[in-house]
Amino acid sequence: MAATIQISRIQDDGKVYIDMPDTTDNPCLTCGICCSHYRVSFYHGETTDVGGTVPADLTSKVNDFMACMQGTECGNGRCTALKGTVGVGDISCAIYSNRPSVCREFPVWMPDGSPNPECQRLRAGIGLPPLTAI
Repeated sequence: MAATIQISRIQDDGKVYIDMPDTTDNPCLTCGICCSHYRVSFYHGETTDVGGTVPADLTSKVNDFMACMQGTECGNGRCTALKGTVGVGDISCAIYSNRPSVCREFPVWMPDGSPNPECQRLRAGIGLPPLTAI
């Protein structure tokens, strides 16, 4: 596999958002395990019902300040925006351009180019090969 370049964008508040290219060497397009493992929780101000971009009808209330993607409320649940089969080459996010900040902040590769250890652990758990450094 050719090295995929993740695109890092630094926001005004200092957070780093990651975008991955829609190309065949993007390992996320054959994985998707992070979207079916974690509770995808974020500040409720990111939802469309209060001026954000995450579709509110795809979220659940966690508390007065937090929301999460439906399906992930308790962790180890599949995000409602995840399309395709986890671990197979047809996986994608139906709201990629409007995904929550927590999804935007999860790097496949660390700043030094090494694979994210958590990504490696989750991939191994579904039988996918480890990623190599970029």
